Amino acid sequence: MKIVSLLLRLALGGAFVVAGTLKFLQPATFAADIGNYRLLPHEAINLLAITLPWIEVVAGILLALGVWRRASAAVIAVMLMIFLVAIGQALARGLDVRCGCFGTVEARKVSGLALGQDTALLAVAVWLVWRERN
Repeated sequence: MKIVSLLLRLALGGAFVVAGTLKFLQPATFAADIGNYRLLPHEAINLLAITLPWIEVVAGILLALGVWRRASAAVIAVMLMIFLVAIGQALARGLDVRCGCFGTVEARKVSGLALGQDTALLAVAVWLVWRERN
């Protein structure tokens, strides 16, 4: 099980390092993507566009390196739950917006696929939180 945990930590942590890095390279575009979801007041969008990528990168690095494994997996799980709510409400409202999941590199629209991928990533994060308690 240690090998499985290691592989999952590396994959999930690596995904968040890449996603966060791509977002902080183009904060204006990421801010526009956040604004398109129509969830936050205008004043909060730029703050989130600047801070969220760094949280993703730090949590991903910590998880991949095995530092504060449970805490970093929990932070990632919380972010994924928020992403699921954002994507789900965009789908429910029929918004035709870019996901913003991997910055501008992956310019796909929100869809059931994004919802499924984030659900799978959430399952991995929750499993890691549970596994690291032992």
